[in-house]
Amino acid sequence: MEPILQIQNLTHTYSAGTPFQRSAVEDVSFSVSPGEFLGVIGHTGSGKSTLIQHLNGLLKPTSGRVLLEGKDIWAEPKKIRDVRFRVGLVFQYPEHQLFEETVYKDISFGPSNMGKAGEELDRCVREAARIAGVRDEHLEKSPFELSGGQKRRVALAGVLAMEPEVLVLDEPTAGLDPAGRENLMANIQDYHRLRGGTVILVSHSMDEIARNADRILVLKNAHILMDGTPAQVFARAEELLGAGLDVPQITRVAMALAKRGVPVDPAVYTPEDLERQLLALGKGGAPC
Repeated sequence: MEPILQIQNLTHTYSAGTPFQRSAVEDVSFSVSPGEFLGVIGHTGSGKSTLIQHLNGLLKPTSGRVLLEGKDIWAEPKKIRDVRFRVGLVFQYPEHQLFEETVYKDISFGPSNMGKAGEELDRCVREAARIAGVRDEHLEKSPFELSGGQKRRVALAGVLAMEPEVLVLDEPTAGLDPAGRENLMANIQDYHRLRGGTVILVSHSMDEIARNADRILVLKNAHILMDGTPAQVFARAEELLGAGLDVPQITRVAMALAKRGVPVDPAVYTPEDLERQLLALGKGGAPC
C-alpha cells in the first residue's frame, strides 16, 4: 500500500548561522500508511512539535522532503494552502484559536475557506460537531461561554469539518481532567473508526499512546529512537526509562512483578493483558 505520508531525511535547523543554531529534528525518515493511528512521543525538546508542523507545511524543511501521496508538498509553494486542508493540524490548547461569534461559525471557518457552502457546508459542520462531541444546543452559543473541554471539542470539530485525509493532534488532552481526557480520546477514536482516516497523535502520556496507537514513534534529541508496534516499543521498557522517557503505569507494575519472580511479561502495556496473564497463573497455566 502506498504511504499517505513519507518523511525523507528531514532536518529543521533554527537560528542557522548564529551561535544559537540548533537542529530540532535531524535526518528523520519514516512513512505513515493510510488509516494508520500513529503515536509520537518524546520528552520536552525532542522535536515532536517541530516535526508535525512540517507535515502540513507550517514549517519548511531546512533539508529533506515531506511527500503527501508521493508528491513533495513544497513542489508548488503557492498550493501549500491545499495541503493544509488535506492534513489537518490541531494545536496544543487549540481553544486559544477560537474567535467567531458562535460555535457554528467557528467550526464552519475552515470548510468555508475551502469553498464549501449551503447544504454541503451545513453537513460538514454538523457531522464534525457530532463526531467531536459538540452538542447541537451549543452550536449557536459563543465559544467563550463553554468549558475548557467543550472548547477543545469545538476546535477539533473545526479541523474535522475540513474532512482531512490526515488528522494530526498535538497534545490534544493537555490540561484536561481525567474524565475530559478520556471523553476527548473516545471522540478521536470514533472519528478514526467511522472515517478510516489517518491519525497522528503527539502525547506526553505513554498510557494514552499505549491505549490508542497502532504504532509508536519515539523521538529523542531530534532523532528517532524507536519505531514499532506498542508491543515492540514496550519490550524495550528499560531502554525507554534509561533515556529519561516514561512507560505505561501497567508496564511499571508488570516490571515490578517480574523482578519479584512473578512469571509475567514485563513488556505488557494494557491492564487487560496483565489481567489475562495473572488469571492464567492463578489457574495454574502459563501466561498468555
